[in-house]
Amino acid sequence: MLKLADHWVWDSWYATDDEGHHHAFFLRASRALRDEDRRHLRATIGHAVSDDLRDWTLLPDALVFDDAPAWDDQATWTGSVVRDDAGRWRMFYTGVSRAEDGKVQRIGSAVSDDLTVWHRLPGPQVEADPRYYEKFSDDSGWFDEACRDPWVLRDPEGEGWRMLFTSRVAGPEATRERGVVGHARSDDLEKWEVLPPLSRPDALGFGQIEVTQLHQVDGQWLLLFCCGPKEASDARRALGETGDNYVVPVDDLLGGFDIADARPFEHDSLYAARLHDLGGIPHIIGFRNYEEGEFIGEITDPIPVRWNGERLVRRLPS
Repeated sequence: MLKLADHWVWDSWYATDDEGHHHAFFLRASRALRDEDRRHLRATIGHAVSDDLRDWTLLPDALVFDDAPAWDDQATWTGSVVRDDAGRWRMFYTGVSRAEDGKVQRIGSAVSDDLTVWHRLPGPQVEADPRYYEKFSDDSGWFDEACRDPWVLRDPEGEGWRMLFTSRVAGPEATRERGVVGHARSDDLEKWEVLPPLSRPDALGFGQIEVTQLHQVDGQWLLLFCCGPKEASDARRALGETGDNYVVPVDDLLGGFDIADARPFEHDSLYAARLHDLGGIPHIIGFRNYEEGEFIGEITDPIPVRWNGERLVRRLPS
């Protein structure tokens, strides 16, 4: 596992280099803050490398908040890494600013030749478009303007790139039903067009659909995301299903997601989980959240998983 004595560690995302080394990028903040709720507005993006997703070597931080005034001068949050057509690595990440008390989220990016030294590009590149997404206001009924957790992938319908991100829509639905999967596209990974969301509010939905990811398991494409029980809809909580990480089977990657079909991956303490292949086998890996009322803040060992036709479940040893 990835555990730091002096820092909490939480959301993470992964990339594998040409030598087969797995690079973890993760949110971290000092345990000297004492109160784990304070960590969000002091987060930086850490970096570690491993051959097996279990034993990690800590490297210098990948990215920290920018000098003020800037759109990301308070904290840098969750993202993803892809490799562009020229072979350079691109990290997309979330930023919040001091000027807005961290309540408005935007997405920018950085580039690297070696996954270690990152150079921030001018940004932001994506923010909530009021034509499609809810903007923050004192009477919006929600605590922030959600535009975060970018997951970038090559466009499955042709050239270019697509981005999924955490967002919300305005509307008559209950506040904890209005979380959606945001959507944007780009030809060059630098200029982005914000598009309508790929999901709709639902009575069985969520106030926020966090840390989205598309990944294939046993031939089935899956949308993975997370949401804590406090932010889930009343109808969703009434189902009595446990688990903070949810999975939706997907047949058409850009045809839209039916969030009502989401089912949890059962685990006692796992949040912001990612799917990542190790030795050709998909594994799920995330951070240990609250256990017996205490925030743990460390990344778990990877858990091999399989798709049983209805749910994502643990893969038992053969």
